[in-house]
Amino acid sequence: MLFVEANGARIPAIGLGTWELSGRPCARVVEQALRLGYRHIDTAQVYDNEREVGDGVRASGVRRDDVFLTTKVWTNHFAPNDLERSVKESLARLRLPSVDLLLLHWPNSHVPLAETLGALSHARQMGLTRHIGVSNFTVALIEQAVALSPEPLVCNQVEFHPYLDQAKVRTACDQHGLALVAYSPIARGRIKTDQTLAEIGRTHRKTPAQVCLRWLVQQNVTAIPRTSRVERLSENIEIFDFELSDEEMARIAGLANPKGRLTDYGFAPKWD
Repeated sequence: MLFVEANGARIPAIGLGTWELSGRPCARVVEQALRLGYRHIDTAQVYDNEREVGDGVRASGVRRDDVFLTTKVWTNHFAPNDLERSVKESLARLRLPSVDLLLLHWPNSHVPLAETLGALSHARQMGLTRHIGVSNFTVALIEQAVALSPEPLVCNQVEFHPYLDQAKVRTACDQHGLALVAYSPIARGRIKTDQTLAEIGRTHRKTPAQVCLRWLVQQNVTAIPRTSRVERLSENIEIFDFELSDEEMARIAGLANPKGRLTDYGFAPKWD
C-alpha cells in the first residue's frame, strides 16, 4: 500500500467508498476489504450506513489503529452545537471513540464557514477525530477554509476520474499541503468500455479500472472506489505492481471533457 501524506495525516492511497451500500452487504464488503488488505474506509452521516461500517471493521479482526476511517458531517449539522452533537452520534453508530478523518460533506451558505470550521476544529481538539478536512470545495472555498480553520485541514474530497479535469483543485490542494481524495474514481463504471484505457490495460495486463486507479495514485491522489461486489475488491487494490509511462498518463488525462462530471450538484446546498 502507498500512502499520501498531508499536514500530519498518512492516508492510504486506495480505500473503499461505501456510498449506496447498506445493511449486511455493507458490513460484509467492509469486512472483506479489510481482510484483503484495504486500510482506508470512507462513510458519511447521510449514507445511513455508519453502523454497518463499524460492524464490518470489528468483524474483520484488523486492529483499529491500522484502519484509516473517514466520516462526513452533513450540511444540516454545520451550526457549532449541532456539529458536535452529530459527530458524537456518528461515533455512537460506529461504536468507536473517534474517527481518523472528519469532513464537511458539502459547502453550506446558511452557516458562516468560520463558525463551522471552528466547530470542526473543536471536534479534533476534543479527540473525536484525529484529522479534519473538507469535501466538494471549490478553489475559492479551499482558500477561505485554509485561512479560517483554527486546525490544519488535511484533504479535499471531490469527484475525480479521467473524464473530469480537476487540475485547478489539485493545484490549490498542493499549494496548501492538502491531499486530494477522489470519489467516483472509476466514473461509476463508465470506464469499463473505454478503448483508450483498455488499450493501455492490455500493455500492462490490467483492466481499465486498474489503469484508471493507477493514473490517480501516480498523481499522489487517494482514490476510494465503491463496490458492492466482493470480487471487485481484489481488482481495485491490485494496482501497485505496475507503472504508467508519462505518455500513458497524458493520454488518460486527455479523456477529460466539459460534460464529464457525474455528480448531481442539485443534491446538496451550495455556497453562494
